Amino acid sequence: MKRITLLLTGMLLMLATMTTKAQEWSTGVDLYSSYVWRGVQFGGPSIQPTVEFSKGGFSVGAWGSADFAGYMEMDLYMSYGFDFGLSVGLTDYYYPGLEYFDFSEETGAHGLEVNLGYEVGSFSLAANYMLNKAGGAATAGGDKYFELGYAFKSVNVFAGAGDGWHTPDGEFGIVNVGLGTSKEIKLTDSFSLPLSGSVILNPTTEQFFIVVGISL
Repeated sequence: MKRITLLLTGMLLMLATMTTKAQEWSTGVDLYSSYVWRGVQFGGPSIQPTVEFSKGGFSVGAWGSADFAGYMEMDLYMSYGFDFGLSVGLTDYYYPGLEYFDFSEETGAHGLEVNLGYEVGSFSLAANYMLNKAGGAATAGGDKYFELGYAFKSVNVFAGAGDGWHTPDGEFGIVNVGLGTSKEIKLTDSFSLPLSGSVILNPTTEQFFIVVGISL
């Protein structure tokens, strides 16, 4: 648990101390009709802010989601992308309301996940593995999630499967099948709003979602 504390502290310090060129920092906010992640709905209409520092293939950032019914999630992440399409990363999932420095297996507030991704042409593959057990973060440790995607000219399709906290019984199952598309709404000659939409089916829970979002 001390190693987890040091890791999270290091991620926060990297965000706080990187003061190089301004164009390497970025911030933004997305507004979504609901928060659906890997085929599971976590919140209703949500505001999702991002702060990120990037340099070359490396990035470290903070992402959050808050809806109007009280659900909140605040995550830290870091990743490195190679020129040949491979990316390697680490994500810390944290849920406000739980004590930030509680890393116990029974009530721990953090789920730490290793993220691997690979893109070649229009094809993408992702593999994710949860490192720790944390009752407050609802992970038993060893949770896995895999996703395949393919981007056509105007739409992308995806299919994902996982176990652990991705399914009601913890058993491996297909949880995230759907398609997404995006467009830009032109407001002026120099300003437009990116609009995205997804249609998502979770075959394991038999839940169906339509999600639309705007990025600012």
